[in-house]
Amino acid sequence: MGKKSELSGIRARGSNRIEFDFRFAGVRYRPTVKRIPNEANLRRAHQQLKYMKTRIERGEFDFADEFPDYRFRTALPNGNNVEPSIKPETCNEVVDKFIAYCELRVSKDDMAPLTLEDYEEVLDRLIRPQIGTDLFAGVIYSRLAAIVAAKTKDVKKKTYNNIVSVVRTYFKFGYKDHPGKFNPALALPGFRMTAKDRPKVDPFAIQEAELIIAASHRMHGEWYGNYQEFLFFTALRHSEVFALEVDDCDLVNGKVSVTKVVVNGQPKNRTKTNQDRKIHLCPRALQVLHAQLSLRAQMAAAGMINHNCVFFTAVGEPFVNTSLPYRRWTEVLETLPLRYRKPYNSRHSFISWRLMVGHNRLWVAQDDGHSVATMERTYAAWIRGATPEDIELIKAAMAGRPLADSDDEDRTITSEDSNAPRLVATV
Repeated sequence: MGKKSELSGIRARGSNRIEFDFRFAGVRYRPTVKRIPNEANLRRAHQQLKYMKTRIERGEFDFADEFPDYRFRTALPNGNNVEPSIKPETCNEVVDKFIAYCELRVSKDDMAPLTLEDYEEVLDRLIRPQIGTDLFAGVIYSRLAAIVAAKTKDVKKKTYNNIVSVVRTYFKFGYKDHPGKFNPALALPGFRMTAKDRPKVDPFAIQEAELIIAASHRMHGEWYGNYQEFLFFTALRHSEVFALEVDDCDLVNGKVSVTKVVVNGQPKNRTKTNQDRKIHLCPRALQVLHAQLSLRAQMAAAGMINHNCVFFTAVGEPFVNTSLPYRRWTEVLETLPLRYRKPYNSRHSFISWRLMVGHNRLWVAQDDGHSVATMERTYAAWIRGATPEDIELIKAAMAGRPLADSDDEDRTITSEDSNAPRLVATV
C-alpha cells in the first residue's frame, strides 16, 4: 500500500515500458515511455511526473517535447504547445555547444586548457561515435549506462569516476534547455574510493633518500640532483616544481609561493587543490634553492636559459612533463641496493619525516596541501614507527647538506645532447 501511494500516477506496462497517468488541459492522458520498469526507474519516473505537474500548473508544459513518440499526438487540443518550443538537437550538436562554452571559460581563465582537452577526449570517445546522431533529449539511462560500462571495462575506479564526471557535466549543460526533465546522467553510479584503491604510501628512510640524492648528482649532474633533492626536502608535487619561478622565491625569509602547476606542458594558474600556499623551507631545501639559482645564473650567462623557471633540464629548457625526471629516477634506483618505489614517494617521505620529528601537524598540512585528517590517516603508521635514531638523522638532514667528500666537491651538468655546453658548479 505504501509503495503504491508513493508512486501514484506511475506504473509498469509490460517488461520494457513505464506509463504516466496525469491530466492536462482537462483531459486524462496515459502515455508510455520505453524504459525498463525496475524499482529505480519507476521512482525516477515518479520524480519526472512531479516536475511535469508543476509545469502544467505554471502553463509551461510541452507535451510533444516530453513525449515525442506519443501515438495520439494529432488528438491533442490546439494551442497547448504541441510543437516543441526549440528545435530538437542531436547529442553531437550539444557536444559542439558544450565545447564552445568550455573554450569560452578557458579564454576567461576560468578553466584549465588541460581540462578542456580531457572533456573533448571523453566525449569524442563515448558520446560522438555511440549516440552522436541521436536526439539529446531522447537518450535514456539504460542506454547511457551501457555505453559508459562498455568503454570503462579495463580502467581503475578513479579513471571511471573521472569519465562519469565528464559525462555528467556534459548532460547537465544540455539539460539546462530542458528544465524539469529527468537527466539520465545523474543516475550514473560513481565508485567509492577505499584505502586499497589509492596509491600506496611508501616513504623512504632518510638514509635511502641520501643515497638517491647522492647518486642523482653523481650520475646526472646538478640540474637533476638539485631537482630531486628539492623534491625530497619540500614535498612539493612535480607539477608544482615545474611551475616554480624565480619571482616565487623569497630567499630572505626562506619561503616559496606555490600558486600554479604545469601538467603535460600546459600551465595552470591554480594548484591541484585550488589553494595557494607559502612553503617554509627547511635549511636543507634553502641551500638547494641557492645552489640551483646559482646554477641558473651560470646557464643564463651562457645563453642557455630564456625563461623564468627555477628548475630545468640539462640544456636549460623548462620541464613540460614527468617523462624525463621519471626516466632519470629509474636509472638512479637501478644502480642502488634499494627496493623500487615511484617518484611520488619523495613527497610522502618528507611529510612523514616532518611528522616523525614532531612538527606542528596543522602547519605540515598547510604547507603540503593536505587536510589534517587526511594527513594523519595517511601517515599515521610511519609516525608510530619512528625511533630516536631515525629522528636524530632526519633532524640533521633537514639542517643542511652533508659535507661533500674531497673527491666529489664538483657536481657537473650532463646532457643528452653531446653538443650542449658542459658547465661546472661547485656546491
